[in-house]
Amino acid sequence: MSGVAPWQITARELAQHLSVSGIRDERVLARIAAVPRHRFVPEDLQSQAYADTALGIGQGQTISQPYIVALMTEAALLTPQSRVLEVGSGSGYQAAILSGLCQSLITIERLATLAEAARQRFAELGLTNIEGHVADGTLGWPEGAPYDAILVTAGAPTVPELLLEQLADGGRLVLPVGPEAGQSLLAYERHGDQFRSHKLCDCRFVKLVGQAGWMESGVSADG
Repeated sequence: MSGVAPWQITARELAQHLSVSGIRDERVLARIAAVPRHRFVPEDLQSQAYADTALGIGQGQTISQPYIVALMTEAALLTPQSRVLEVGSGSGYQAAILSGLCQSLITIERLATLAEAARQRFAELGLTNIEGHVADGTLGWPEGAPYDAILVTAGAPTVPELLLEQLADGGRLVLPVGPEAGQSLLAYERHGDQFRSHKLCDCRFVKLVGQAGWMESGVSADG
């Protein structure tokens, strides 16, 4: 196909696979097809970049399985006016998907080397509506609150209360909650001072490390 890079063909195939797997939001699928996932994985793993699987990115962290990225994005119910907070920048892939579906995105990463690498990728890809910070993501980012959506890309032992507090009325928090061995991916929606939640699926993420998450030990961390 003239003018189409090989990765674009493979990314479209990935989006088609996710559609068959149950992702229904056409905007999310279009974004999966448009973002070069190979730019967010180590060079030695780029041949696997468009497989529907999580991959290691160093420092004990992973880039999430594309199905989970798409499912979390779909559950956030974003609009072009949405203001979004992401906890755990990691490689930056989830942020890159989100950025094309919202007005603005703040992403937090506690590991400075990952945060800087993600920032460079955003700049190279022209993603200008992303603001990155190195901080404890379990505390959210109060300066930008309230948010229409908050996505957490690491497993929390319990739901961080500060993240719920930073949701706008009608806003949604999507995060994995549970023990280190495996979590439930949950979606919370705020209605005044009340929160409704439902389970999306079972999952397994790296640990969300921070004041309102897991205590730091070894190399497990948010991202």
